[in-house]
Amino acid sequence: MSRAAAVRSLFGERWFRWLLAARLTSQAADGLFQTSLAGAVLFNPEHHTGPTEVAAGFVVLLLPYSLIGPFAGVFLDRWRRQRVLVGGAAIRSVFVVGTATILLAHGPSGLPFALTALVGLGVNRFFLAALSAALPSVVSPRRLVLANSISPTAGTVATIAGGGIGLGLRAVGGGGDHGDGLAALAAAAGYALAALVGSRLPSESLGPHPRDASPLRRQLATVATGLAAGLGHLRRHPIAARALGVIFAQRLVFGVWSIMTLLLYRNAFTTDGVLHAGLSGVAQAVAFAGLGLVTAAAITPWVTERIGRRRWIVVVTAGAAVTQLAFGAPFAKAPLLASSFALGFATQATKVCVDTLVQANVDDDYRGRVFSIYDTCFNLSFVGGALLAAATLPANGRSLVTLVVMSAAYLAIAATYWLAERRSVAEQAAQQAGRRRLR
Repeated sequence: MSRAAAVRSLFGERWFRWLLAARLTSQAADGLFQTSLAGAVLFNPEHHTGPTEVAAGFVVLLLPYSLIGPFAGVFLDRWRRQRVLVGGAAIRSVFVVGTATILLAHGPSGLPFALTALVGLGVNRFFLAALSAALPSVVSPRRLVLANSISPTAGTVATIAGGGIGLGLRAVGGGGDHGDGLAALAAAAGYALAALVGSRLPSESLGPHPRDASPLRRQLATVATGLAAGLGHLRRHPIAARALGVIFAQRLVFGVWSIMTLLLYRNAFTTDGVLHAGLSGVAQAVAFAGLGLVTAAAITPWVTERIGRRRWIVVVTAGAAVTQLAFGAPFAKAPLLASSFALGFATQATKVCVDTLVQANVDDDYRGRVFSIYDTCFNLSFVGGALLAAATLPANGRSLVTLVVMSAAYLAIAATYWLAERRSVAEQAAQQAGRRRLR
């Protein structure tokens, strides 16, 4: 079957289309909300922003929900995932309205602003984990790689598009707190629309499979054991565990790169022609990263059919080691856009492969727990990278030593994964040879 025919066949799956629509509307709203918060907090000219302040912002926003994230998986394996999608989007809409109201009235200050923003961002962890856990329920196993290349990538593109719309709304609102509040209100409307789209999915279509109901007290008592069971399940499925190890290590390095990029655009670069500094410059870098994501999503299914998912992970990770040093070392806007494209490509190519390896090698009854662990460690790795950046980067983000270490880290990740996979293949071959001799 040609790729075009495979895509047509995939979009012939009715519930896949609705699940994708829920993702697109929610992640477009994410872009709006993130632009609002970035303008209000990170690029507010009234506040000094160095590596420590940027890293602290990410820690405050990501760490609390990263720590409780694994516990959500137990409920994703018990509650209807469709209800999680609808409820999560509706809750976000309400709290983001609160954030917008505070921005319009008082600006980005005070505990209420922090709490509403925290809930607005944090519930996304549950929403994305539910989307990933639900995907195998709406597509056939042979279409899973293609679905994983299209769905998350389309969501990322929607986030980038939402960010662009957010920049436009900030400009319409005159910039500052009023523009940020206007973008946040638009995000709240987007989350409400996502809840409406999710409500069109039949509650039984996304799993989990029906099981005997147990009392709430008993459900709460099983949270910790459910988390342990998810980790134990990963230990029994080393292909999935190794794939997760790669993406967590990549995410750590990506955290350092992200803080470096933000600092360069805020404190080092100046606007020059079509290449911008400040928040608009960050938007350009994100757009180029998005082009890399789309390119990776387009070619990864074709490449993995020929060389396999695990080899492709090694290739793109080693490639990231080269491109980040080559394009990052000038510390200039144009090469940094090329760096953004290359890193977006490597990140998405790896994620498509890892998502498929995890989905294909984890039992359905454990999928929600495993993806909650995945999502949590994904964010904790980014937080770790942000903290490393705070400890190593200067205020303007220029550090050749840090860049060299990042490049070496990508190379080490690729080499470690390649050696581990070779060892696994050799062990499997030896076991099969032993069984043949016993016959």
